[in-house]
Formats: sequence, structure tokens, C-alpha cells
Amino acid sequence: MAVTATATTAVLLGGTALAGTAGAAPGRGPKVPQPPARMSTVGGDRLGSPGTQVDLAGAPALPGKLSARSWIVADAETGDILAAHNAHWQLAPASTLKMLFADAVLPKFPKTEQHIVAASDLKGMGEGSSLVGIQENQGYSVKDLWLGVFLRSGNDAVHVLAAMNGGVPKTVSDMNALAKELQANDTNVVTPDGYDEPGQHSSAYDLTLFARQGLQNPDFRAYCSTVTAQFPGDFKKDKKGKPTKIRESFQIQNTDRLLSGDYDLARYPGIAGVKNGNTTNAGATYTGVAQRNGRTLLVTVMNPAPGHNEVYREAGALLDWGFKAAGTAQPVGTLVPPLSQVKASASATPKPNGTAGAKRIDASASTSSSSSSHGMWTAAGITLGTALVLAVVITVIRRRRPLPAEGAAGAGTSEGPGTSGTAEASAVSDEPSATGTSEGTGTAEGTGTAEATGAAEATTATPRPREKGHRRRRR
Repeated sequence: MAVTATATTAVLLGGTALAGTAGAAPGRGPKVPQPPARMSTVGGDRLGSPGTQVDLAGAPALPGKLSARSWIVADAETGDILAAHNAHWQLAPASTLKMLFADAVLPKFPKTEQHIVAASDLKGMGEGSSLVGIQENQGYSVKDLWLGVFLRSGNDAVHVLAAMNGGVPKTVSDMNALAKELQANDTNVVTPDGYDEPGQHSSAYDLTLFARQGLQNPDFRAYCSTVTAQFPGDFKKDKKGKPTKIRESFQIQNTDRLLSGDYDLARYPGIAGVKNGNTTNAGATYTGVAQRNGRTLLVTVMNPAPGHNEVYREAGALLDWGFKAAGTAQPVGTLVPPLSQVKASASATPKPNGTAGAKRIDASASTSSSSSSHGMWTAAGITLGTALVLAVVITVIRRRRPLPAEGAAGAGTSEGPGTSGTAEASAVSDEPSATGTSEGTGTAEGTGTAEATGAAEATTATPRPREKGHRRRRR
């Protein structure tokens, strides 16, 4: 049974975006945001239509009672989108935007590099920001900082890394430029940490692109799949109260409940990251990657109904469906490759007479359905042989291996912070987290108020650094 018209093979490249804003439901009562009547068609025409896009011929039914405003399930390697709901609706992303931050900044600094935190590094954080506990005039390795970003969603760690990158304005510019390169045209970055600001938005489609891009990087994979780690704290003091050279540490735990589990939520089998978020405007947001039976799926869920761990329950249900439906559900769209890969493949495409450059592929052009008269497969001047070569090229650039082979350690192991301890991770293990503790209510990162401090953030007899802005911590 097809919910809407079947997607065609012409959804290989990106499409143009149509502007739109969330409206309100007619009639009395509270205003209910509605998706635009038309959205971006990057990745396929069907993705520009509101509502659920899925072809269920031979595939199991979708999970019932999905409440998220937007969601997507995709094959991480081939890029095939198995199902989507308002995939291009521009919504507040919360801390899932930190995936784009990592894509832009992580490759620039070796993880062993040390940085002494200046007071200016921590300026500009929003009130109630989530913190990992970074202190001024203390040194941290780049690896420490990234563990703080991924595990505790620390806006303090983001701002320190942004300072190392030349400052927040430059970092925001870098992130917006990379979003365009990735064809993430629904995204506009205002803050590098995802803190709510007017004009800041992304989409389930774009967040999935950010995750897929980041998972190409082994350090990104290691950080986002780490369950617990030791984070540098204060230096011990001697009997006279003077600091010694021995630095203490405290434990931090990943707030991704599909990865770490919760008292009422088992760890998802085969989970390997990626990032969660929660703010007042965004509600709960989540992008995850899981591997099972040789297949790797990405899922993104944005703003489900309020409820304890609801974002994870809906993400897990969609992953369950995706693993069952893979191979039977017909794709309704695709995760597009970066523009640079498309242009490179276009320049290498043979002309009909055997020379290169016969047809320039414009990845920002609208992806046509079978009704379009300008589809890339019917472009004038391209012979059948050239079209077949082009098809192979597009397939190659679309296919991206996001994780090592199932069971490989590279996706999840991490040596821990550069100053102390080791980070414990099990990216694709089905075993529950050994830590067993939960943070606050155990929702995405709280319920829009606080991700409480119930997780073990300090080992026995280890002081926990003072956290600022503890009243309300936004992810």
C-alpha cells in the first residue's frame, strides 16, 4: 500500500527550497504549528510535501502513535530514505546542532592538543546552558573538550572550542558554510551550541546529513558512542590548602538514553550514537545511528509530545520498523552527497565521445519525478552509455560507509580524556550500560528545564566542579 505516489529514481540529487513558515490550525483553542504546504525538495520531490511519506507494499506498517512533528529513517550507507514525516520542516534543533559544530571544527585540532581556558572563552553562553564543568585558567585536551560536548552536551566545551577556532562569529560562519556544502539548506546557525535564538533552525533531513557526515570521521564516531568518561577536575590540595600537581577527575555519562539506558528504558540493541537535545523552543530532538545484521540505519526525531523518554521511544520504534522494512520498503527519497563530491563526479563524467565533462551535474537543481521534462536521466545530448556511467558515479558518491563492520571496535572505543582515566564505550553491543544511573527525569536532556545532576558525575571522594547556570540547563 502506497501512502503517496511512488518515488522514482530521479531523487538522486538535491532540489530547490520553497520558503514557508509554520502556521496555526483554524478554529478555537491553542494554536497548533503546522508544516508549510510546500517544503524543500532536496533529496526528492516527495520530501517537499507535508505528512508521512512511505511506500508500504510488502513492508510492515509504521509504528502507531508517532507524535513527533518531524522524523526520518534512512539507510546510512546507501542514503535511501525508507520513510519520512515533514522531513524538511524548519524547526529549532537544540543540541543536535552540535553535530554540525563537530563536523566543522573537530577536524581542525589534534585531540592531544592542550588549551588553557581563558575567561573570555566562556563568555556569551545562554542563561541556563548545559555545562560539563570547565573552569577558567585550567588546561584541557581537545579530546576532553569533545567528550564534554558529546556526553554532557556542554555549552562551555563548545564555547572553548569555538574560541580556539577564532571565536563564535567565525565558528557560526564556518557552520553555515558547511551546511551549504552538505546541501543542508533548511539550516541557519545563530549559536554554535544549539541554544535557542531567533532565526536558528534546521530539519530532520539536515540533521541526518550532519550525522552521516560526522560518522565518516573515526574520532566523531568514538566520541558520540562513548557511554561514560573521566573528565578533568580540580587539582588536589595539600594539608596547607595549596594545590598539588595531582589532578582529580569526575565521571560524566552520555545523556543519550538509547545509548546509556535509563531505569525504564533499555539500551537500544546495536546503537552507536549520535546526539540528543532539548530546549524550550525545540522540545526534545534526537538523531541516532544503529547497526544490525549488516545494515546501518539513521533516525532523526524532532519535537514529539512531552513525555518521559518519549523522543527515544519514538526513535527506537522507527529504528525497529526500519530494520524490518529494509529491503522491502521502496525509498521515498535520498540523503544527498556534499556538493563538492557531486561537482567532482560531474567533471569526471565522460562525454558521449569518451571525453570528460559532457554534462555538469547541478546538485542544487530540483530533483525531478517521472513527470518532469528536465530529469537528469533524460538530458539532451547524453547517450544511454553515458547515462549508465553517470548512474554508477552517482551511486558511488551516494554510498558512504558510516560505521566499521558490525562488531568492530573502532566505532565506539575511546581512550578517554587526555589527562585522566579512560572512556568506556560499546557502540554496537547489545549489552546494557554498566553505569545504570540516570540524569534527572531521563528525558532527552531533561524536559526543557534541566538535565538534573543525578548521573554519577563524580567518583567517590572526588570534588565535583561548580556548575554555573544550574537553574535551567538547555541543550
